[in-house]
Amino acid sequence: QLEVVESGGGLVQPGGSLRLSCAASRGNLEYYAIGWFRQVAGKEREGVSCISSTGTVTKYSAAAKGRFTIARDSAENAVYLQMDNLKPDDTATYYCAAVQADGTIATMQSAAYEFWGQGTHVTVSS
Repeated sequence: QLEVVESGGGLVQPGGSLRLSCAASRGNLEYYAIGWFRQVAGKEREGVSCISSTGTVTKYSAAAKGRFTIARDSAENAVYLQMDNLKPDDTATYYCAAVQADGTIATMQSAAYEFWGQGTHVTVSS
């Protein structure tokens, strides 16, 4: 029913910025809560940020708070993760995930999500 694709990853120096995109290539994100997760080889998948279907509820991990911003753009049928002041510890593969939910639901639990993108890699290094 829904297909999402991430983009925007790349190589940046510490202190730099990236904007990740989670776009619906099939379906409409209007009725879906969206989560951003990241994973490093050998480590557990980590919730980074999430947003409810209406955009009224947002959450951030301790690592992301104050540096990352999640937002919806209904006109583009996408959700963005603006990442500023990047650190080497932010290096990971970032995944977008979606689940149908009412506007009050935003969760950092990966098991709650049904649809996942292919991931986009972020490397922060000097």
